[in-house]
Amino acid sequence: MSPIPHAVARANRHVLNPLMSRVAGRLPLFGLLTHVGRRSGRAYTIPINVFPDGEGGYRVALTYGRDAEWVRNVLAAGGCTLLTRGRVVQLGEPQLVHDPARSWAPVPVRQLLGLIHAPDVLFLHGS
Repeated sequence: MSPIPHAVARANRHVLNPLMSRVAGRLPLFGLLTHVGRRSGRAYTIPINVFPDGEGGYRVALTYGRDAEWVRNVLAAGGCTLLTRGRVVQLGEPQLVHDPARSWAPVPVRQLLGLIHAPDVLFLHGS
């Protein structure tokens, strides 16, 4: 089940994502994540919110849930690339974590994720 309704996800895909794709790779706490389709082998790039973990890795709050296609693709491939703050980072060893307390997140983010009922996070290690 997705924390954000499918209608909102669909609207984001057609309106917000194209706009964010123009700037997300340069802004703090945003990035462009590139993953490879499990069946198609095609590369897909999506804008996301990312939170550095201080050790070269990143955390991604799964606002569309753990069953989002991009999450499944990253898990199947064992990693992805991320363009953030103008640099490309190779990420691997993806780990899905269910954390209802959202203990990893800064307080304002923790509160927002609580409001939309998004308890899952994807940890990605830098390589």
